[in-house]
Amino acid sequence: MINIKLKELKIGDLIAKIPIIQGGMGVGISLSGLASAVANEGGIGVISAAGVGMREPDFFKNFVGSNIRALKDEIKKARGLSKGILGVNIMVALTNFADMVKTAIEEKIDIIFAGAGLPLNLPKYLTPGSKTKLVPIVSSGKAARIISERWYKQYNYLPDAIVVEGPMAGGHLGFKAENINDPAYSLENLIPDVVSEMRKFEEKYNKSIPIIAAGGVYSGEDIFKFIKLGASGVQMATRFVATDECDASIKFKQAYVDAEEKDIVIIKSPVGMPGRAIRNHFIDDVNIGKMKQIMCPYHCIITCDYKKSPYCIVLALINAQKGRLKNGFAFAGETVHKIKEIVSVKKLMALLSKEYDTASS
Repeated sequence: MINIKLKELKIGDLIAKIPIIQGGMGVGISLSGLASAVANEGGIGVISAAGVGMREPDFFKNFVGSNIRALKDEIKKARGLSKGILGVNIMVALTNFADMVKTAIEEKIDIIFAGAGLPLNLPKYLTPGSKTKLVPIVSSGKAARIISERWYKQYNYLPDAIVVEGPMAGGHLGFKAENINDPAYSLENLIPDVVSEMRKFEEKYNKSIPIIAAGGVYSGEDIFKFIKLGASGVQMATRFVATDECDASIKFKQAYVDAEEKDIVIIKSPVGMPGRAIRNHFIDDVNIGKMKQIMCPYHCIITCDYKKSPYCIVLALINAQKGRLKNGFAFAGETVHKIKEIVSVKKLMALLSKEYDTASS
């Protein structure tokens, strides 16, 4: 068989030499450090807007303002470190979603990735002359169709790409708990479904809409598999945590290296969605009801029922990012147990490319 090299990923007029998007990870896991490193290696680096202002001195008192300021700073820092393609991941469920979108566009970010809800009105925030690409994150062909129909009807705009995130992803999942391990909802089944739906829009409106596979993508062999299924590239998050350039603390990264398959659990998050995390004492305490009722300092997620929650999800994730895992926990994808060492982004990208070459030959 002829060896097939990794092809470029084209999103509008943007061309990533390697078709790998580093998934956005909040709170504070993927900031300018990680995003710029990935962009420098020819992929697409992504800053997470969730809790991006965690390091600001007025984060507790000025949630909106501190996040706007921090997002501007992180985008500028990343631009100073890389001339590659940079994106921002913004959760639709954020109470400051509109502010984060407006800020990212104002700072001329290359791409906005929007998930954790349907970004039905995202194009309305584009300004005249803006070149920012808009990429929704979906979990079904139906969701991709609904978003595309709405965008075209209301704004005469179609998605510049679609990220399809399967149930093996880390963090909050866009699936019901009973569907997470159902083969019918596997990424292998979701990709052809979304490709089929979006092909209709591509043909009707003569626009290329690449499909990106996400959720449980671990190796170059996985990349080859999903490209064969019709994807134009992949989004990977978990794999990039165990890198030198990841913005999390070394203790957070070490939790990934130390994780075993039995440690990966599905939790009930205060935001009302299931989430995949690495089991630890904090999670065990929550499960047996040891945690006490807390006051909500932010109300950062629209769907969070903080009056009934045993803990604040943002405070828990901030603690984890800083390595204080006794007072928080690490979100992670299903394949985290395969990670055995912390490497540079450069080494990881080279390894993934080599694995792809091997799988395709």
